[in-house]
Amino acid sequence: MTALKKYARLEATGLWRASPDDQRREVIVSIGDATLVISDLKDQALAHWSLAAVERANPNETPAIFHPDGDPSETVELPENETEMVEAIETLRRVIEKSRPKPGRLRWLGVVTSILLVAWLAFFWLPGALQDHTLTVVPKVKRDAIGAALLKRIERVSGPVCADPGGLAALALLSSRLQAGALAVLPEMTQESLHLPGNLIVLDRSVIEDFEEPDVVAGYVLTELTRRDASDPLRDLLQVAGLRENFRLLTTGEISPRALDAYAEHLMTTPATAPDLASQLARFENAALRSTPYAYARDITGETTLALIEGDPMNGKLTEPLISDANWLRMQAICGG
Repeated sequence: MTALKKYARLEATGLWRASPDDQRREVIVSIGDATLVISDLKDQALAHWSLAAVERANPNETPAIFHPDGDPSETVELPENETEMVEAIETLRRVIEKSRPKPGRLRWLGVVTSILLVAWLAFFWLPGALQDHTLTVVPKVKRDAIGAALLKRIERVSGPVCADPGGLAALALLSSRLQAGALAVLPEMTQESLHLPGNLIVLDRSVIEDFEEPDVVAGYVLTELTRRDASDPLRDLLQVAGLRENFRLLTTGEISPRALDAYAEHLMTTPATAPDLASQLARFENAALRSTPYAYARDITGETTLALIEGDPMNGKLTEPLISDANWLRMQAICGG
């Protein structure tokens, strides 16, 4: 320790007594190797006090009185003229005190670290982990039920699902051809298409009635399938609904009506995310479907959908009709129009 070396040759006279009943003796006080050495005038050591355990009985008073920690009965008194020794002892005591471990501070730091760790886990890790676990345990029948419940809420705004029997039969043929799962058509939806939990794709009647060929509506279906591939619709719902509804679904198998209402509103008012172009074109290629009719349906100028036009996987190839003309006419009349 640098401070010990500084005071290694320092000595002072003082009065020492081993106990309150003993007479005080004149002694020489010196600083040794991490100890305060008390010797008689013949240089015979009377006591060695550890510097780490030296206490002052009368701080800021003179003459300064020191004693070993825990034993105030043994004292050494340094007179006013021995200020250098007093300052040396006080300096060494401060240095040693600073170098001691601080259990309270360490405990406080440990508590704060633990709290921050728990908060981090709760904020960042827990929601994702709980969501991942929930998605793995929710059965298909429950996903179907959630999708049906959302559809009912969307119907409150758009009107009931179009149900012309001939149109439904034609729609089922299209779904089978595209391997799309369940399809539904609504009369006045605020979005052109949506995908819901339970492999359910919902279409607005305009994507069927406003165009001359079924390739357009098929393009909307394939685009929703691309979006569904990129993000599980039940995950999307849970992200919007929050941790509480996630926990409710995991423990009770239900989502509150309020959460379903809020998510249905979210679906109807939030613009759809653009699908990954390469995945979207791969869907068209696997279905042997032209992407150009869908691209011009989205933008009649083709400016914003040029990538779909130039990347059309069926460009220059002959394709089989999706469905017969008769079934296409039936599908166009699915909403009774």
